[in-house]
Amino acid sequence: MRKQLPDLLAHLRTEAACIEEFLSVLDREAEAMSGGTFTDLAAIAGEKTVLLDRMAELDAQREALQAALGFGPGRDGADAAAAAAGPQARQAWEALLELAGQARGHNLRNGSMVYAHLDFTQQALHFLQASAQLFYGPDGARKTQAGSGNRLAVG
Repeated sequence: MRKQLPDLLAHLRTEAACIEEFLSVLDREAEAMSGGTFTDLAAIAGEKTVLLDRMAELDAQREALQAALGFGPGRDGADAAAAAAGPQARQAWEALLELAGQARGHNLRNGSMVYAHLDFTQQALHFLQASAQLFYGPDGARKTQAGSGNRLAVG
């Protein structure tokens, strides 16, 4: 068990580094949306997926380490394992929880931005569709009112 306590500290630091990288990607995603560089979003989404998979893997590894140390799964087990591993591990665990909270907040912010853009796009589409019905026929030609003039070009 003594050897595994330093392993827990190293693991918590690895997990924190992964979350910090995720935060950086979330910030780039927000910048892309606010700057209108939507073409960057596909690559950013790919990076997010890789990091989310890595975070899930690290979480499972930490829970396995907690079990090997004799602690239960989940937050309670992690709290107890970090406390048993000493002040550095406890501080690393608290820092990890803070980073996780920041990531949750950044992700919610980005989700709100996505929905705001989606709402704007839907409103613009509804406006364009309604306007098109007033001015254009099914063939794409501009509608004219009877007797209001001649078509100059017929296609």
